[in-house]
Amino acid sequence: MSGYVGILVSDPCLQNQFTQVELRSLKSHFTSMRRENGKLTLGDLASRISRLKVVGENLSDQETTDFIAALYPNFNDEVDFESFLKVYLKLHAHASSRTGNPAKNSSAFLKAATTTLLHTISESEKASYVAHINNYLAQDGFLNKYLPIDPSSNDLFEIVKDGVLLCKLINVAVPGTIDERAINTKRLLNPWERNENHTLCLNSAKAIGCTVVNIGTQDFIEGRRHLVLGLISQIIKIQLLADLNLKKTPQLVELVDDSKDVEELMSLPPEKILLRWMNFQLNKSSYKKTVTNFSTDVKDAEAYAHLLNVLAPEHSNPSTLAVKDPLQRAKLVLDHADRMGCKRYLTAKNIVDGSPNLNLAFVAHVFQHRNGLSTQTKQISFLETLPDDAQVSREERVFRFWINSLGNSTYIDNVFEDLRNGWILLETLDKVSPGIVNWKVANKPPIKLPFKKVENCNQVVKIGKQLKFSLVNIAGNDIVQGNKKLILAYLWQLMRFNILQLLKNLRCHSHGKEITDVDILRWANTKVSNSGSQSRMDSFKVAHE
Repeated sequence: MSGYVGILVSDPCLQNQFTQVELRSLKSHFTSMRRENGKLTLGDLASRISRLKVVGENLSDQETTDFIAALYPNFNDEVDFESFLKVYLKLHAHASSRTGNPAKNSSAFLKAATTTLLHTISESEKASYVAHINNYLAQDGFLNKYLPIDPSSNDLFEIVKDGVLLCKLINVAVPGTIDERAINTKRLLNPWERNENHTLCLNSAKAIGCTVVNIGTQDFIEGRRHLVLGLISQIIKIQLLADLNLKKTPQLVELVDDSKDVEELMSLPPEKILLRWMNFQLNKSSYKKTVTNFSTDVKDAEAYAHLLNVLAPEHSNPSTLAVKDPLQRAKLVLDHADRMGCKRYLTAKNIVDGSPNLNLAFVAHVFQHRNGLSTQTKQISFLETLPDDAQVSREERVFRFWINSLGNSTYIDNVFEDLRNGWILLETLDKVSPGIVNWKVANKPPIKLPFKKVENCNQVVKIGKQLKFSLVNIAGNDIVQGNKKLILAYLWQLMRFNILQLLKNLRCHSHGKEITDVDILRWANTKVSNSGSQSRMDSFKVAHE
């Protein structure tokens, strides 16, 4: 069985301007435009390409039309996919040259051929991540025959080629993300099974918050080290930062003074909360500086010395702050961390060199091991409003994973909070039904004026009605206000529409045969049976053991 090769373009130079993710997205837009009249001419393209977000936000309709007219005088010429890509690239370059800056929402489409780029990896980071994998996956029944991995070798990049290790690592970072019965774990996988694992890995990585825009299944097969290591870095980072929220660590309310500040704290990304926590602890010491990053601000190891003295004074060494050499001080800091029982994740040289990824991993692990916050949580009324309904939380998690898997510009942590300005919903609609959003009237974050958020959400509701959603008593302001019931109702219909579109596409690849529940159940039961389980489903209502 041949492996998946993705979307191919006859011109290699043109092919190398895009990732497979970008090609699939543009192919979808192109197909949608051509479907309207059965063909696509340059005249049609001039009026429709502004629907693409990158073009529509940087050039007016008239500017787009004039530019295309200057390049191609005959508007009756029909456009194929490769011509469409060339026009897109030229429009993108035109927008960039006109503003003097990269066009808004650019995904680095204008880049050199990937085959000519020289990518290097950090051996220190590789060694640290290998140690993490060896530690957390040592007891895995399938992977234990490959572990421990030698950090000084390139065995890691060979082992990830079947996709199993990365899927397992995602489940360590966010337990339950992948049903492990869906992972192909035979010793020898055919290309199709390997591709299934890679696709499962990439979609799941996107769902938990990884940025995978420039990574495709072929990168794993070829063992592209910088991309593989970059993805592993993100997965481990998500695992280490998992406790930096009020649900997991309610003691974080100590970092703020009132409920308004708590709301602001909830909206911060985990790295910012970690920095705030670090500065909160440093304020208890004689250290007077503010740490703003995990690179230059910690290179002298002074901040670390004060932090660990506050968290674990019983293990402190007076000479740590007395020494003048930063490298020697960094070594003493790591000795202090060892006495606390913390994993290192980095060397003294990594600290002095200011390695941001490894420093962040180190501080995050210190937080997990000993955060120094009071066990007596402040009674702040705002905490009582946090969602605790099990059904709502489960649905919110499903929709959050689905939205994040689409590759929108922003990762969302909570659908009830992060969708309130309407922007992510508009991006999601554009992914599900390319070209349906009018970006000319959309308001891009940050949005300070409430009515601008309402305008976005009104368009969300309007598009929902175009797609035949049942939206009785749902208005844009309900989304802005964070109405959980109505937001969940909208998202359920949007996700259902996306799945129905997928099934229609499957029909196109099954010689016109309608895909039924029976077909889906047969496929699901086969996958489960192949994994060695006796479980099966006879319908989508009841599951039998």
